[in-house]
Amino acid sequence: MPQESARPINPAAEDFSGESLSRMAKRAFHATRPKFFPASVLPVLAGTAWGVSVAGSLDILVFVLALLATVCVHAASNVLNDVGDETIGTDRQNDDRIYPYTGGSRFIQTGILSQSRMARLGVALLVIAALCGLALISVRGPVVLLFGLAGIALGVLYSLGPLKLSTIGLGETSVAVAFGILPVTGAAWLQGASINTSLILFSLPVSAWVAAILLINEVPDIKADKACGKGTLPVRLGLVGTSRLYLTIQAAALAIIIALTLLGSLPLLAPLAPAALMVLAWRASNAIRGGIEDRGAMTRAIESTLAIHTVGCLWLAGCALFSLWW
Repeated sequence: MPQESARPINPAAEDFSGESLSRMAKRAFHATRPKFFPASVLPVLAGTAWGVSVAGSLDILVFVLALLATVCVHAASNVLNDVGDETIGTDRQNDDRIYPYTGGSRFIQTGILSQSRMARLGVALLVIAALCGLALISVRGPVVLLFGLAGIALGVLYSLGPLKLSTIGLGETSVAVAFGILPVTGAAWLQGASINTSLILFSLPVSAWVAAILLINEVPDIKADKACGKGTLPVRLGLVGTSRLYLTIQAAALAIIIALTLLGSLPLLAPLAPAALMVLAWRASNAIRGGIEDRGAMTRAIESTLAIHTVGCLWLAGCALFSLWW
């Protein structure tokens, strides 16, 4: 990628100025960090594929509502994370960031949106998610409420409240649950699948891949996070420990897929793509050891991790649907 895109830059305020409806919508959309939406869209897609493979049919309305609710919770989490990070000051002093992947949306720091307006945007997105949840409750019953409340709670507590999970070394685990286990099992259940051991195992590689995204994105932020008392795992483990954990997470995803294949829950070729993706994971883990000193390598490692998640989720969705077509 061009070297200039790896430098610590900010969104251009003039690109988002103006009070027309289209300009306000543009600000709101980009404040949510849409580049990361695949992390919420693809788990729903994978879970839906599992549910369809069990039920033999697709409920499109339920799929759309589940997708919209999950993306809105994700968007709200991103926005509220910016609010929380501005409160403790980590984004403001983060000079090692790799925009647009790390260091937040930069909308507060550049004055595009105030902290209070970002907070209101986050709340509005949670309201939209709740409305989608109510529609799903009317179709599938009150169990939907459990999935919704768990997702919203993790999304909010990641950055705000008395816990601030991201500051006590539990942010990566909460993201793994909120954007892995919950959306995959929830989407599958909404389509008619039972929540059993096989489905939970199916959700774990997705959880691992999304946790790896957060983990590697936190590496360039180590200095700023440490200065502000934000105890992410990279802050606690250092570069070598983070590299080892990252590779362990990626290997665990592959191991679970192999186990599901041996159990007969996935086709024989299911481990093929995840095994090939380990090449990217190995290179990314090596880049983590070098940290932010090589910004180009770190940027490529982040993009490779996003690619692993994207390809992996799509591959799992295809494997889940395999039994319907062959």
